[in-house]
Amino acid sequence: MSRKAAAGKLFVMVGMVGAGKTTRARQIAAARRAVRLTPDEWMIPLFGLDFRDDQYTHRRDTVEGRLLSVALDVLRAGVDVVLDFGCWAKVERSALRFLAASAGADCELVYVPLPPDEQSRRVKDRWEETPHTTFPITDDDLALWTNLFEAPDAAELAGGPLDPPPDGFADFGHWAVERWPSLLT
Repeated sequence: MSRKAAAGKLFVMVGMVGAGKTTRARQIAAARRAVRLTPDEWMIPLFGLDFRDDQYTHRRDTVEGRLLSVALDVLRAGVDVVLDFGCWAKVERSALRFLAASAGADCELVYVPLPPDEQSRRVKDRWEETPHTTFPITDDDLALWTNLFEAPDAAELAGGPLDPPPDGFADFGHWAVERWPSLLT
């Protein structure tokens, strides 16, 4: 008699550029024998270092959607996944929590906070040390992105209830397919 394997657990990395999300994601993946999915590791080899071109956002959304599809398949197979997207918006994190649950998986948000002055130093150090593995980022970029970032609160980090889906969407699954057009649920 065969028994269906339990779904894996989704770890969602949350934080700003330079916070150490990828380092922490690698640690979790090693400890859990999990699959780690990091869009930047796909974007640079596929499209180069220019994230300011007109196609960047579409390309990023496409890569993320495909990685999410892989993540859901891996979770359903009973393997943990570490999703290293950054997830600056609460609605994105809510959608990922919803998708994990729809795959029968638990979800844990892993928030890596970082003070702005330390962020600037880390980003500059990373660019100087390994420019071929990261995008060039200015202090103006960091200031703009800091204003876009929605830090998770204690209730969200504890896995509290999801907010209602955005207006016009029956659930977060429908919103996710709009956000990541290449997502196959």
